[in-house]
Amino acid sequence: MAATPSPARQLSRRTVLRGGLGAFAATAAGVPLLSACGGDDSGGNAKEMSFWNFYGPSDDQGPQSKWFVDTVAEWNKNNDVKVKLRYIPGKDYLNGTTLQTAFQSGQGPDIFLISPGDFLRYYNGGVLQDLGSALPDEAKKDYLPGLLEARSVDGKVYGLPMEIEPLAMYYSETAFEKAGLSEADLPKTWDQTIAVAQKLTGKDRYGVMFETTPGYYQNFTWYPFMWQGDGNAIKDGKSAFDSPAAVQALKFWGDTIKNKVAPRKALGDGGGDVVSNLGSGAAAMQQSGIWAVVDMRTKAKTFKYGIIPLPTPDGGSAATDLGGWAFVANSKGKNPEAAAKFIAWALGSTDAAGVERQRQWNTVVKTNLPPRKSVQQAADAKGAFADGALKKFVSQIAPTGKPEPRFPPEVYQPIADAIQACQLNAADPARAAADAAEKIDTFLKTYQGAPIS
Repeated sequence: MAATPSPARQLSRRTVLRGGLGAFAATAAGVPLLSACGGDDSGGNAKEMSFWNFYGPSDDQGPQSKWFVDTVAEWNKNNDVKVKLRYIPGKDYLNGTTLQTAFQSGQGPDIFLISPGDFLRYYNGGVLQDLGSALPDEAKKDYLPGLLEARSVDGKVYGLPMEIEPLAMYYSETAFEKAGLSEADLPKTWDQTIAVAQKLTGKDRYGVMFETTPGYYQNFTWYPFMWQGDGNAIKDGKSAFDSPAAVQALKFWGDTIKNKVAPRKALGDGGGDVVSNLGSGAAAMQQSGIWAVVDMRTKAKTFKYGIIPLPTPDGGSAATDLGGWAFVANSKGKNPEAAAKFIAWALGSTDAAGVERQRQWNTVVKTNLPPRKSVQQAADAKGAFADGALKKFVSQIAPTGKPEPRFPPEVYQPIADAIQACQLNAADPARAAADAAEKIDTFLKTYQGAPIS
């Protein structure tokens, strides 16, 4: 998602995910979400393919932008069918209007990025190309278990993940020291989080921060708190959202605002932007993802921080969300087969150059957990996860992770509404959960799309 923002990345995937559904959510249960959408439907063998993304080529020409530019240049050097990058400013990708408007007008890109949370919108809309014929078995086996399955339907792979992005709680060592707190005070529970945040909150600083802007990103960051109480949104084909686990998670986030220890709005690019919030001193603790490690490394080099697993409710179990963007091809684009080959080459190549390309993306120009075994081995050989925050992400946090859910917009939206109502408008969590569950159940009764997971 996670995802995530610095100009090209520069909007992190998480920032982009915050866009939500906008005006393009399906209007009727069981109707394909993009039934009227697609590419220009030339469906031929055009010699140039468009690749829309939010990384590059950006104006700042940063490392993540350069990775995209270099990857495409390498492909174009050796292939007759060329790829042309189109950089979509993060705020536009974030709002979801540019990409979805293009599809609705039949002018969708040939290649684009999507998160697990938005997968079903495009799959059910019939615009995702099966990548299987371009993806050797060797490449499939190189992916960690479950990653391809999250982008697959009926055994066919429709998206290749480029990263894994777990979430954690970042904290400012300086803020803790100034408040007379030590490592022993780092919160392990929700009650401790609010109590410690009260001690850290001051005139110009909030003690803790969660995302407040509605959208896929906020849902992504909230799900772990529901899972910690053994809850879920859907179980056995029915809504399970009206549960004690969901209610207490909604209440916890609302309590941070109610107790005035968390802001109603994040600075910079939002709740995933650690540099603009934790790094500026505006927050002492902040939930964010692994992508923030490279942001702090490059933009707040002297800032002293640490990370801890997300606090849990009393008696709860540790949990985090495992997001990450994927390359997908438009089945109604100008050259779907060539687009699939490009994606398989860019992200799935198992030769030395392909592994190095992925190592660079996941541990040099950006910080993620590699989605492929060979890339993880190459990263380990370079000591990428030997110490610091990245070591903790690998050893303590990621093992508690669950894949980011792929919910249709009609499931995502009631949950988003419940989070917003309880967090910012002091709604009754039990009532909000019950209302959301009723809407989800109504939708599920007539849902005919791909399996929800």
